Amino acid sequence: MRIFIYKRTHKGDPDKDGCFGVYDCMGRFRRCDFDAVIGVGGIGRQARAAGIDARLNWIGIGPRKELHQGISGPVVTFDHFVLFEEKGKKLLDMAPILARRMYSKHGPRFLFNDKVNEAEQTEIACILRMAKTEPRSAGRARRQSHVGRRGCPPGGC
Repeated sequence: MRIFIYKRTHKGDPDKDGCFGVYDCMGRFRRCDFDAVIGVGGIGRQARAAGIDARLNWIGIGPRKELHQGISGPVVTFDHFVLFEEKGKKLLDMAPILARRMYSKHGPRFLFNDKVNEAEQTEIACILRMAKTEPRSAGRARRQSHVGRRGCPPGGC
């Protein structure tokens, strides 16, 4: 199972209905081959202002990709989706090894689990278990009024 893990700077993409890409965030990466996504809050000013900093923000398992005119990658919905946003647990508390890697001085903005060590892989598996029983994404991408709107929501990427 290939997992895409990335740091977020703002809320809104994915939206509350589980559509990832509605504001075209992480466009080229949504085209990549992955089986699940884990979104964690960054540690910069924007993420702190949004209240998502250094927290587990969302998990999506079982992507379903749909292309839309005018955006740089597919809009992705999931077989299992959970959105935590600012209510998510601190990554350092639940996955300390992965957190140290993501939040180190020159930590990556994103990574795929095929580039992690065994301890990080174990932590990623624990995170994914939190979403395995969650329902599928509530919304369908074509129903979203903001699909195709270029750029991030207020607050930016």
